[in-house]
Amino acid sequence: MPKITKITIFTVLFFILGVFYLSLTRETNYNTSNLISKEVPEFKIIYFNDSNYFTNQDLKKNKYTLINFWASWCYPCKIEHPILIKLSKENKLKMVGVNFKDKSDQALQFLDSLSNPYDILLKDTKGKQSVNFGIYGIPESILVNEKSTIIKKFVGPLSIDDYREIKKVIN
Repeated sequence: MPKITKITIFTVLFFILGVFYLSLTRETNYNTSNLISKEVPEFKIIYFNDSNYFTNQDLKKNKYTLINFWASWCYPCKIEHPILIKLSKENKLKMVGVNFKDKSDQALQFLDSLSNPYDILLKDTKGKQSVNFGIYGIPESILVNEKSTIIKKFVGPLSIDDYREIKKVIN
């Protein structure tokens, strides 16, 4: 009987050490590289001011679309806003803003005070549709082509370097 106990203890100890080792070697950074070159999954996000839906089929109407997830309560969203305004002047780029877990009146006030860079304004009040895009925080932006293929994903506020990169891709 003592032999079975030693084997059991050794097995449990080996299992615990194995789990510990695997958790130490696991990648913990959020990595979105697996989304690049993949088609946007099917989605249906409601327009900000009516009950119609914007879908992945609507992305195919534009050569390039930048989908930006933002909220009025998000300070980094305010930081990136001048970059979005600059991008909104690019003729080859359609700008889609997805208001994330926000109050409508506060979102509109945000856009009124800073200006609205979006061609299309959507809302994801509960944040459930944003999960389809791998969004885990905001701001995040996704550059998509006319085939609904993700070209690039930007985590965090867009920078001037991101602006240059987007401009290079669309031109």
